[in-house]
Amino acid sequence: MDFPPELVSFLRAASHITVLTGAGVSQESGLRTFRDAQVGLWAQYRPENLATPEAFLNNPKLVWDWYAARRERADTVEPNPGHYALAELSRIIPRLSLLTQNVDGLHARAGSPSVIELHGSIRKVRCFDCGVYAETWQDDGQNVPKCSCCSGLLRPDVVWFGESLPRAALESAVEAARTCQAFFSIGTSGLVQPAASLAHAARNRGAVIVEINLEPTPLTPKCDYAFHGKSGEILPELIQVVWKEQTSG
Repeated sequence: MDFPPELVSFLRAASHITVLTGAGVSQESGLRTFRDAQVGLWAQYRPENLATPEAFLNNPKLVWDWYAARRERADTVEPNPGHYALAELSRIIPRLSLLTQNVDGLHARAGSPSVIELHGSIRKVRCFDCGVYAETWQDDGQNVPKCSCCSGLLRPDVVWFGESLPRAALESAVEAARTCQAFFSIGTSGLVQPAASLAHAARNRGAVIVEINLEPTPLTPKCDYAFHGKSGEILPELIQVVWKEQTSG
């Protein structure tokens, strides 16, 4: 792929780049997105009807089992070249702020440090009642595990529909968007708020906006540069072109 020389020069001189990744990045590793039809036992359910506090209160075992299945599925796939490229980039430039809407933990598995998980992680659980995190839990397959502190039901540490993003994560993401020189939106539809507003916050502060996605999104007209294709193919090539001296040394 041909990258504009002015973009190459700009990125080569950048000291702070912020990246927001979405479901498209994980999809390249074989994980289904919320927009994909469910399969197997879960084909009869809509994800939107399972990922709510009300659904958990109504049928906690059903919701717990769905997230357990998603966690098991995530364990069967591997980070893809896009994940590894971002981990490599974190070692090349002075500051890389990596924000993700994904809950699968693949960025951390690829070696990216200090990932800001805006929507939480299916690899963590906490009490529905008191909020205390559980380091370990026993799942007997029959009952939803309970909190060791208050005996409340454990739930996945993810942001459900109708819930607010973790305050600390959101504040860190906004700060990263407002202080970066370049903002990358990768594999995300640009529709889910408040994450979708981060690119606009960066743009308002003068950052160069770069989109990498399979197809155009509502953000595309606002981007300085838009590349349509797989991030697992585009990102490694971009890093090689922009930072080849650093990566080859």
